[in-house]
Amino acid sequence: MWKSVFWTAVLLFFFIRAAVAAEIEGVRVEDSVTLPGGPPLVLNGAGVRHKLAFIKLYVGALYLPAKKTNAEEAIKDPGPKRVMMHVLADELTAKDLTSSLNSALSANHIPAELALIEARIRELNRMMSSVGVLKKGGVVLLDYTPATGTRISINGEEKIVIKGEDFFQAMLRIWIGTKPVDGRLRDAMLGGTGEFKLF
Repeated sequence: MWKSVFWTAVLLFFFIRAAVAAEIEGVRVEDSVTLPGGPPLVLNGAGVRHKLAFIKLYVGALYLPAKKTNAEEAIKDPGPKRVMMHVLADELTAKDLTSSLNSALSANHIPAELALIEARIRELNRMMSSVGVLKKGGVVLLDYTPATGTRISINGEEKIVIKGEDFFQAMLRIWIGTKPVDGRLRDAMLGGTGEFKLF
């Protein structure tokens, strides 16, 4: 009887640990999150954003209402979503980050599509410019809810809210579009393996 209880406790312990979080480059990535006023979201996938193939910039994670491996299905899902970026580099300038994001936006959209969100992209760029530098350990959250739009917070402080589902869909293409900022990160966000380990 005691052996049965022991092994049940061991299995339960590892199950709980597996359900709570994953680890990437020493960064704890929660298995689920809940946006304010919204339902729980599950970790769809997470990985590392690289520059020049070997420089590690940040851990990126995608949260959805339910797991999806198809990029277009994830992008067009009308429910709430979150993209998390946890900075790994000693510092990441807002200028470098916005340059990378803007390049990916241009690569994944035709000019007519960009024109529809151009003013909102400028709002984002102005906000990021005011931040200046993101230090190692800094966290950027892009939270989308249908009623609110895209709420962007940095290190727990809300910086801006940008309306429109089309805006968040465009932002999501930066990471999981046909021409993402990092192909390995795209694969990881869409549920690929090899980027993280369970605690």
